[in-house]
Amino acid sequence: MSLRVPRVAAVHDISCFGRCSLTVIMPILSCMGIQVCPLPTAVLSTHLGGFTQIAFCDFTERMSDFYYHWQREGIDFDCIYSGFLASEEQIDTVICFIEEFSANKPLILVDPVMGDEGKLYSVYTLQMQEHMKRLVSKADIITPNFTEACFLLGEDYTEQVVAVDLLKEWLVRLAGFGPSVVIMTGIPFDGKQIMNIGYEQCTGSFWQVLSEHIPAKYPGTGDIFASILVGGLLSQYSVPAAMQLAADFVAMTIKTTYEAGTPTREGVMLEKALPWLVQMWTKQ
Repeated sequence: MSLRVPRVAAVHDISCFGRCSLTVIMPILSCMGIQVCPLPTAVLSTHLGGFTQIAFCDFTERMSDFYYHWQREGIDFDCIYSGFLASEEQIDTVICFIEEFSANKPLILVDPVMGDEGKLYSVYTLQMQEHMKRLVSKADIITPNFTEACFLLGEDYTEQVVAVDLLKEWLVRLAGFGPSVVIMTGIPFDGKQIMNIGYEQCTGSFWQVLSEHIPAKYPGTGDIFASILVGGLLSQYSVPAAMQLAADFVAMTIKTTYEAGTPTREGVMLEKALPWLVQMWTKQ
């Protein structure tokens, strides 16, 4: 058994309240035996959903200072994992970071966080969407939600999806941007379920994972899904097995939180779910 601990560079913001981005990514991956090295894009008092007059500190100008120091120290990564990016400059900085740390061929996972429920986040512009396509082209794996897939492809958003064949066609088109694996998450399917669907370009394989639809939206669930996916892949899970693990964990956290009746803007009750993850992981 190898004692080596995989290392992930997580390029995300720190939203200090609301359970999303680095405040969920770091505990999840740590529970899965993976070291997380945050490359912060910004520090916010809360996430952007459901709060007003947010205190905000932009880290854009310091991001390259951080990773060039890592480079001088000979630090490398098994995975580079990016999420919400708030400007064209930040997207370009992440592209540069990936290029500078490509020597040992780390897994590159890009979660192209741009919007949800058919709407772009307020900071996103058409220029940023084009820059995001450039970042996607650098990735091995991308994990857009249904809304983000629509915007990347220029397709109209619908409240409910029934044509799986159309989703498969979209996955192939998304892979055409460059990534070898595309996983589309949070797809509203048949009114009763949420679908996650994946595609691997080199084999032409498709995978589907269905979860119960629960009538509540919580911030950070995309970050949780992508983090479990990263942890699974770095632990030699196959893509479909890592997808299933991620979907099951997200579904459990959502159900637990919904039953507790806590305000949705506080995010899912990750603390109640982490013991299960630790117990499962220590059995490997």
